[in-house]
Amino acid sequence: MGSKGRSGILKNQESRAEFLHHKDHRIRIVYTPKHCSWMNQIEIWFGIINRRLLKRKSYRSIEELKASILRFVEQYNVMAKPFKWTYKGVPLTV
Repeated sequence: MGSKGRSGILKNQESRAEFLHHKDHRIRIVYTPKHCSWMNQIEIWFGIINRRLLKRKSYRSIEELKASILRFVEQYNVMAKPFKWTYKGVPLTV
C-alpha cells in the first residue's frame, strides 16, 4: 500500500483512484454525500421492521423469525408508499 504522500498506491490522488477503480478488485469504493445515499432508505426500512415487528417479540428458531419477517414484508407491501425523498438539510422521514 505504501505511506500517504510518500510512496506506493497512496502517493497521490491519481494512484489512489487507479487502485480503487481497478476491475480485478472485489470491492469498489464509491463516495457519495450522506444526504443522497440510498442507505438512508435502507436504515428507515430496518427501523420500521424493528419497531413494528422485532422489538417486542422473541423467536424460538431462525425459521420462525424468517417466516415472521416474510409475512411482515407481504403485509407491508400491500399498503406501502414510496419514501419521501427530498433533502432539506434534515434526515429523511417516513
